Amino acid sequence: MANTKIAFDLVSPEKLLLSASADMVTVPGTEGYMGVMAGHSPVVTTLRAGMIDVNTDGKDERYFIRGGFAEIGPAKITVLAEEAIPMTELDIAVLDQRIKDAQEDELAAETDTDRLRAAQLVDDLKLVRAAF
Repeated sequence: MANTKIAFDLVSPEKLLLSASADMVTVPGTEGYMGVMAGHSPVVTTLRAGMIDVNTDGKDERYFIRGGFAEIGPAKITVLAEEAIPMTELDIAVLDQRIKDAQEDELAAETDTDRLRAAQLVDDLKLVRAAF
């Protein structure tokens, strides 16, 4: 199975960003990052803000996503992202502003659930920021 590829589609509300055959795709699942290769068991999972890493023939393409869903099967993975931006096009100033906004949301949260959600977003965005 070493040479087996998995079909991958990355879709945002605006367009299909990527359709490729990959060796491995890493997605930011709600419970943590998960690597997906051909032959993976079928699963549908929610995604949190983070990076998708698409490895094809030793080359990596990375995309920032802001949540969504992944439908995974043995031969294909489809990601429906709330927002998706190639890391090569991500503006560091915009990312820094998103971190600041998320921190303000965390401080202003009125419930523990909202505070935890905002804190998770801050952590996820800081991980993306560290990748620069």
